[in-house]
Amino acid sequence: MKNDPDMLEEYDFSGGIRGKYAKQYAEGSNVVVIDPDVAVYFPDHDSVNEALRSLTAIIKRQKMTEQRHGES
Repeated sequence: MKNDPDMLEEYDFSGGIRGKYAKQYAEGSNVVVIDPDVAVYFPDHDSVNEALRSLTAIIKRQKMTEQRHGES
């Protein structure tokens, strides 16, 4: 990696664990970076997932309501 132009000298991976997230990555994982003003309200992945599941439920209810009323 010494020839990699993206790797700066100050990067220190000596305490790293090789392959620590390899299984999770292989199973499929989406990484999304949220803006700092939003991150204040979502301190961890569980809170983000909970909020998105709530939003998903609202979207599903809205779609069902539209279908019942013949809307697109």
